[in-house]
Amino acid sequence: MSKLERLYHLKDILSQARAPMPRQRLMEELGCSQATLYRLINELRDTLQAPIENNEHGYYYDRTLAGKFELPGIWISPEELQALLTARQVLGNVQPGLLEEELGNIQTRISNLLQTKGVEKEGQSSRINMQSAAGRVVPERMFQAILGALMSRKKLRIEYHTRGTDQQSERTISPQRLTNYRNSWYLDAWCHQRTALRSFSLERIQQQVVLDEDAKELPMAEVQRYYDQSYGIFSGPANNTAQLLFTPERARWVADEQWHPQQQGEFMGDGSYLLKIPFSHSGELLMDILKYGSEVKVLAPDSLREQVLKSLQSAVEIYV
Repeated sequence: MSKLERLYHLKDILSQARAPMPRQRLMEELGCSQATLYRLINELRDTLQAPIENNEHGYYYDRTLAGKFELPGIWISPEELQALLTARQVLGNVQPGLLEEELGNIQTRISNLLQTKGVEKEGQSSRINMQSAAGRVVPERMFQAILGALMSRKKLRIEYHTRGTDQQSERTISPQRLTNYRNSWYLDAWCHQRTALRSFSLERIQQQVVLDEDAKELPMAEVQRYYDQSYGIFSGPANNTAQLLFTPERARWVADEQWHPQQQGEFMGDGSYLLKIPFSHSGELLMDILKYGSEVKVLAPDSLREQVLKSLQSAVEIYV
């Protein structure tokens, strides 16, 4: 946690506390030493003029002045800003429905909060632009039926079209969770035909019927282990590790990117960057590798190297 983040966090702790906060508790909350805590308190109180008082029980805000104190400048983290702007954008794209008024009120509150924080000015267009790739449209009634089955814990019978094989199949599934990934919706579910967890693209479900049967219940920790360990949306348990070597020119960008929560990366002696990513199915990873063209080389595993080589050779043949 940076000094700025600690100051921001300390300000939040003291402004929300209903009783004096003991020194030890503040040190634990901020993850810092006693000396660092004293420096933070001194800067917040003496330099930034925060109304901090203390007694034998700890530190607290003078309630008569707390409401008048604001940190100077714009104090908002990138994650908070992205969350607020994304939420407002999503709400703005929602088609009118039963919750139109309520969602409109939430949108207005987000705008007011951004104005309060100094990010936007009332009556002016936002100077922050949010762009997202086009997602795949899901029919409203189908989405409502699937969401209803998920929340009521009922089985679904679906007719599903698989893009990769261009095949239609009928499945009985027990929905476990909905996932929004790269602006598209997926249903993570237990497939009773395959007796295994599977992911289904919502827009590829042709028909759905909610059954009057209780869904098979899996612990959420098990669902998360299956889907969240490896790269991409159609993951499963990670049983491979991709080793990708990026050129020194591309390394400066890739080193700051998060491809996966468990990735490992290091700069090499020549300035290139070695990125290691756990994965199960290679389809999505393959597409992301190919977009870097000659700026990345797959070192391992051999099966992934061969897939990349075959794809590149096929691409060359189109232009020859």
